[in-house]
Amino acid sequence: MVSEESGVSGSGALTVVVDPIDGSTNCDHGVPFYATSLAVLRGDELVAALVMNQATGTIYEAEKGGGAFRDGVAISPSGQRDIASAVVSFSGLPSRHLGWAQYRSLGAASLEICLVADGSLDVFSVAHHSTLNPWDYLGGLLVVQEAGAVAGDYDGEPLVTSERVRRRPVFASTTELLTLFHRTGTI
Repeated sequence: MVSEESGVSGSGALTVVVDPIDGSTNCDHGVPFYATSLAVLRGDELVAALVMNQATGTIYEAEKGGGAFRDGVAISPSGQRDIASAVVSFSGLPSRHLGWAQYRSLGAASLEICLVADGSLDVFSVAHHSTLNPWDYLGGLLVVQEAGAVAGDYDGEPLVTSERVRRRPVFASTTELLTLFHRTGTI
């Protein structure tokens, strides 16, 4: 197991990457947007994920090759290709505006990624010098991929890892939006 709170423990064929409370500041302040995120790795392969909004009980889940679901119902991204119509969410404060229609900063990366997967958001990205740890995004990563959205890292680093490292991921409903964010680099 790999966890923000306890580090690495145990060994075996499967590794579970856990964030017990993603959005802990939201939780501490009574903002109903915080989650528990679980991601299961078999070696370097992400094979299962579950992200639960602890405030609402909403559950996002995915199994590699099996699609993505919110409360048992299949989900898909918005398909938005035009940045001028996109709703974008950030971890951190963007240094410039790329022309998106609206933006949010909701405070729980795993849930924001799942909102890209279900079409509520068009992009979720780290901004400027912000980074995320694997426990922040791995559960959402499989959900977003299985839903049909796309993901990448600004620095070209692999997103699937059980190491305690920092990454600069971006998640988008379409390749067009992902490419725009990659092309512009640090926003």
